[in-house]
Amino acid sequence: MTSENNSRIAKNTLMLYFRMLVTMLVSLYTSRIVLEVLGIEDFGIYNVVGGFVVMFGFLNSAMSTATQRYFAFEIGRNDRRKLHDIFNMSINIHIIIALLIVLLAESLGLWFLNTQLNIDSARIPAANWVYQFSVFALVVNIISVPYNAMIIAHERMNVFAWVSVVEVVLKLIIVYLLQWSAYDKLVIYAIMIFSITLIIKIIYAAYCSRKIKESRYKTFWDTKLFYTLINYAGWNLWGNFASVMMGQGVNILLNIFFGPVVNAARGIAFQVKAAIMNLVMNFQMAINPQIVKYYASDNVKQMHHLVFQGTKFSFFLLFTVSLPILFQTHTILQFWLKTLPDYAVIFTQLIIVNALIDALSGSLMTAAQATGKIKKYQSVVGGLLLLNIPISYLFLRLGFPPQTTVYISISLALIALLARLKIISALINLSIYEYLRKVICPIIIVIIVSITATYGILHFMRSGLVYTLILCIGSVVSVLLSSYFLGLTKSERTFFSEKLKSFTKKQ
Repeated sequence: MTSENNSRIAKNTLMLYFRMLVTMLVSLYTSRIVLEVLGIEDFGIYNVVGGFVVMFGFLNSAMSTATQRYFAFEIGRNDRRKLHDIFNMSINIHIIIALLIVLLAESLGLWFLNTQLNIDSARIPAANWVYQFSVFALVVNIISVPYNAMIIAHERMNVFAWVSVVEVVLKLIIVYLLQWSAYDKLVIYAIMIFSITLIIKIIYAAYCSRKIKESRYKTFWDTKLFYTLINYAGWNLWGNFASVMMGQGVNILLNIFFGPVVNAARGIAFQVKAAIMNLVMNFQMAINPQIVKYYASDNVKQMHHLVFQGTKFSFFLLFTVSLPILFQTHTILQFWLKTLPDYAVIFTQLIIVNALIDALSGSLMTAAQATGKIKKYQSVVGGLLLLNIPISYLFLRLGFPPQTTVYISISLALIALLARLKIISALINLSIYEYLRKVICPIIIVIIVSITATYGILHFMRSGLVYTLILCIGSVVSVLLSSYFLGLTKSERTFFSEKLKSFTKKQ
């Protein structure tokens, strides 16, 4: 069974990486064109307004985590009838959440947009159009969460891969159309992004209704199940609120203190982060259902093993692409975007470091969610993350530069990682010593060796695109080799070698 699960994880990871490669390449291309067409200020407006709308999604994020956990848990128990009941109730709950968010967005949100954000008065009408279509897109995403969660729980990752191809083709089309639009390009861009969101979510819902019988919605209400899901989501609500505020709350602070240009720089940094984080997110999407299912079937030992592997592999995957970017940030961004807003380079470097720290927490968070005992976890970790807002506000008021907010975020991320480890060790009887020995120590060794090797290459380098390419290749090779020989155990190396041989024979 373990071998079968490992094979499924490997297969799903390959499908998700196909999805990631396609979406990443297209996203990077379209981002450059959109920045050129919209201009730095309008690009910044889109990022801060769209990000502000995302803040209302913290209600949805909490319920999304609960939905995925309960779907995977019931599949692990092989209770299909209960799974169908949970799906129906999750649809009902997400509709309620969507209505609440619309109410908040069209009252408090509109007031804040038009009175508090630092946007030129001439662009306020366009900002309002962006706001409304961002709200529409959020509502569509909310109602479709149970369908996406069902696909993930059933580990149908090939569906995500192929639908992503459709999505990127549509994005390429709108980039082409945007360049030739005679109307306000910021407004047109918001409308077209919403249209793509709607089309993609309809495809996912149609697939689930046809291929997964437990996801065929019917009118159903179970008050006890409603409270079970809501109570679980309640503590996630606090954690997700903290996470959203840590990201988008800081974005709003930067807008108030510095204006849309800094939002544009931060938006570019987060686009880079989103591109490279796909490596980790796709891998974790493949293993997360298995972590929950191991817990549901009382196979805690195998769960520990998968948490260790998931954390280590996630970091190595992210570090492989992050290290060359950290060394050549300015050259890479200049080649990609041509025109760089101020602070784009420093924001990108610091946010990548923040992402590397967060990559250590992904499997730990899934393990906590699997237990269902998340009150203490969300209270402590959420409280730590939420400190980012008042601390950032204080430093910005004292005149510190905008990148200070990311230094604060990095510091809190490290403290939160230690808190997660301490709490989760008690929840699932996980040995902190074993975690440090099997995960953190190999990671530190790989970091030291890879950075030393990359510095050695840099010492003999000159300026220029060719030399940058050589450095990037050398950096990637150094991470891959040090990860394989110093970061992986003998059994892990054997597993990868066997999978590689199997894959090669099929070609």
